[in-house]
Amino acid sequence: MSREQWLFTYEGFEPAREGLREALCTLGNGYFATRGAAPEAHADGTHYPGTYLAGGYNRLETDLAGRVVENEDLVNMPNWLPLTFRHEGGDWFDVRSVTPLEYRQVLDLERGLLLRTIRFEDAAGRRTRLEQRRFVHMGDKHLAGQELVLVPENWSGRVQVRSALDGRVVNAGVARYRQLNGQHLRLLVAEEVDPETLLLEVETVQSRLEVAEAARTRLFVEGHPAALLKTLLLEEGFLAHEFIVTLAKGQRLTVEKVVALYSSKDPAVSEAAMEARDALKTAPGRFEELVATHVQAWSHLWRRVDIELELDGLDEPQRVLRLHIFHLLQTVSPHSIDQDVGVPARGWHGEAYRGHIFWDELFIFPFLNLRLPFLTRAILRYRYRRLGRARQAAREAGFQGAMFPWQSGSNGREESQRLHLNPRSGRWVEDVTWMQRHINAAVAYNVWQYHRATADSEFLYYYGAEMMLELARFWASLARWNPGLGRYEIKNVMGPDEYHTGYPDRPGPGLDNNAYTNLMAVWVLCKGLETLHLLPRERRAELIEFLRLEDSELARWDEVSRKMRLVFHQDGVISQFEGYERLQEFDWKAYRARYPDIHRLDRILEAEGDSPNRYKLSKQADVLMLFYLFSADELRELLERLGYPFEPEMIPRTVDYYLRRTSHGSTLSGVVHSWVLTRGDREASWRLFNEALRSDISDVQGGTTPEGIHLGAMAGTVDLLQRAYTGLEVRAGVLHFNPHLPQELKRLKFSLRYHKHWVEVELTPAMLRLTGLWSPLEQPLEVCVRGECLRLQSCETQELRLA
Repeated sequence: MSREQWLFTYEGFEPAREGLREALCTLGNGYFATRGAAPEAHADGTHYPGTYLAGGYNRLETDLAGRVVENEDLVNMPNWLPLTFRHEGGDWFDVRSVTPLEYRQVLDLERGLLLRTIRFEDAAGRRTRLEQRRFVHMGDKHLAGQELVLVPENWSGRVQVRSALDGRVVNAGVARYRQLNGQHLRLLVAEEVDPETLLLEVETVQSRLEVAEAARTRLFVEGHPAALLKTLLLEEGFLAHEFIVTLAKGQRLTVEKVVALYSSKDPAVSEAAMEARDALKTAPGRFEELVATHVQAWSHLWRRVDIELELDGLDEPQRVLRLHIFHLLQTVSPHSIDQDVGVPARGWHGEAYRGHIFWDELFIFPFLNLRLPFLTRAILRYRYRRLGRARQAAREAGFQGAMFPWQSGSNGREESQRLHLNPRSGRWVEDVTWMQRHINAAVAYNVWQYHRATADSEFLYYYGAEMMLELARFWASLARWNPGLGRYEIKNVMGPDEYHTGYPDRPGPGLDNNAYTNLMAVWVLCKGLETLHLLPRERRAELIEFLRLEDSELARWDEVSRKMRLVFHQDGVISQFEGYERLQEFDWKAYRARYPDIHRLDRILEAEGDSPNRYKLSKQADVLMLFYLFSADELRELLERLGYPFEPEMIPRTVDYYLRRTSHGSTLSGVVHSWVLTRGDREASWRLFNEALRSDISDVQGGTTPEGIHLGAMAGTVDLLQRAYTGLEVRAGVLHFNPHLPQELKRLKFSLRYHKHWVEVELTPAMLRLTGLWSPLEQPLEVCVRGECLRLQSCETQELRLA
C-alpha cells in the first residue's frame, strides 16, 4: 500500500491559503484539538492558532444595534504552540521575512503527525534548515508535544529559543462573529514550576471552567543535553522560557516541548493545575517515546476503521477519504466515552457555528455504528442527559414530551442565534433556524439505528426508549387536526432547506406541512409504539408509569401516524411544503452569469433586497432527505400507512425536480444527492460524490473551511462508500448487500461490526468476498446478497459472484 495515500503534502508557503491548511491540519484526540498553525504564528489575519477543549463552552453578551444578545461559544483556550527562535539580537523567525529555499508541510494521517520542513536564507545570507513535528496524543488524551530541529548550514553563532504559553487569546476566528464579545478567559495562574516547566491556568468568565496547561521544554545538541543560558519572561497572560545556545555549523539543535492540558470538568481530577504539573513529571523523558505510543494508538484505530479504495491507480480519493476518517476520529474518539460531549457540526477545529451540535449526527453515526458503536452510545447519552431540558423546552413552547434544540451546547438549551450577519450586505438579519423541529426526528432516528446495528438492548431499555417515547409524545402534540381535510397537520416549522423560512405573502416565519418534517413525525410515532413492544414487560410497565402514558394517548399516536397530511404537486411530486408549487421559478441562468459563486443565494438575494422565500429553490436536500434515510420499501410502507399511493417512478421524478432547483449551499447537499442518485444515475452520483469528497480540501463554500471542517459531509462521504455503493442495509438482524459500484470504483475493502460480529468486506464489480473475523457469539451471522442468503461463521470466508 502506497504511503502517499496517507500523506497530505503542501509545497510552498501560501499566506492566502494558510487558514485552510490550519483547519485541515488540525490535530486532536477527541478531548482537545489544536489547529495546524505554525508554532511561531499568532492571530494576524494570515494565521489563527486555536486550541479547543471538547465541550469547553462559555456565554457572553453583546449589544448589537441596541439589542443585547447572548451567545454560547466553544472557547479558544491558551495557545500552547509558541516555540520559535532567532539569532541573538535579531528578529524572531517569520517565514515571510526570509527567503525560503524549501518549504514543505505534511499531515501524516496514518501516524497522526504534522511535519514541516523549511530551508531558508536570511538577509545576512545565513542558510538554516528547520524541521518540526507535532502530535496531540491519541493514547494519553491530556498530552501533546512538538519538536523543533534547527541546523545551521553555513554559519555558527548563538541562537535564542523561546518556548511559551499564551493566555492572551480571544475568539476571533470567524470574521462575521467579530462584532460579538470574544473575551472568554480570565487569568488564574502563570508561574514557573521548575527550570524546565511553565504553568498557565485560566478560567472561563461565565461557565467557570478552569483549564490548565503545563509545558516542559528540553534542548539537545547532537542528542546531548545542551549547555545553555535560560531566562524567564513573564507578562500578563503570557509566560516563556528563553534559552541561548551556541551552535557550530552543521550542529543539530533539538528542542522538545511536551504539554499537559487538564480541565476542571475532567473525570477523576482533583485540581486541573496540579494534574497538569504531575502529568509532566511522569511523562516519558524524550519526545520519540511519546511519538511511539501515539502512533501505536492510531494504528489500533486504523485497524478498525480504514476503507481501502482502488480507482485506476488514483491516490487522491483514497487520501481524501482517509482525511475525512482522520478528522472524524479526532473529533470523536475512545476518549469521548467518559466525557459529556456531543458531535459539533464543524469538529473541534475552529469557531464556526460556535462549536454547537446540530443534526449532523444523522450523517456521522452510520460510520460509528458499524465500527465503533460504543462511541455512538456515549454521544447518544449526551442527548439523554439533556432530556430534562428538552422536556422543559417543550412545556414552555406549549407542547408535550421533549423538544431538543436545533443548536445545542453545554446544557441543552436552544443556542441558535437570534441575529446573524450577512457578510455580503453587512446587515444583521433575523435568524429563525431554531424552527427546525425536525432535529427531534433525527435524535429518534439515531437512537433507533444504533439499536438496529448493535442490538444493544440495555441501552434501549434504560436510555433510548425514554427518549423515543418522549419524542413521539412531542410530535403527537405538535400535530393539529384539520377537520376540513380529515388530516393532521404540522404548521410553523422549517425543513432542512434553510432558504425557506416563511411565506412571501404571510407575515412572520414558519412553513406549513413540510413533507420531510411530517413524514419523519409519522416514523417517530410508529417507532415509539414499536419501542413499547420491544421492552420487557417489567420495564415497559415502569416507563408507562413514570411517563404517565395512557391508552388514549397511545391511540392518538396511532391515529396521527395514519392521518398525517402530505402535499403533492399535480404531477405527483412530493411538495416540499404547502404552497411550494405556487412560488416563482428562479432565473438560474441570470444569476450564474451575474455571480461567480451562487452557493449562498440566500445572502445574495438578501443583499439585493430580495428573499429566497419567493422562489422554487433550495439550499440543500429537503424532501430528498426522505430518500436518503429510507429505502423504497420503507417509504412505501409509510405512505401506504397514510393512505397515499406509492408509485416507484415518483422517486426519480421527485429527485429530478428538486435537484434542478438546488444551489448546494450546504456541504451536506452533495452527500444526499449523490446517495439518492446511486441507483438511478450512477454517473451523476459518482460526480456528486467526488464534489462532496473535495468540498473541504477545496473550500467550496468560499472561505468557511478555515473556520472549521464540515464533519457531517466528511462522514457522509465515507458512508456513501460503506453503505450506498455496497447497498448495505441492516434489517431484522440480517446484513443485506445489493452492490452498485460506480464504473470508476474497481475495488472496495473494509471491516465492519454488526451485532458483535466483525466482518471483512471486499467488493469488486465481479464479486463480494465476506470473511468472519471475530465474534463472541456462537451463532453465525446471517447475510443476504441480492436475495441470496448465507450464514457466515468466524474465521470463514465466503465469496459470491456478482457478474
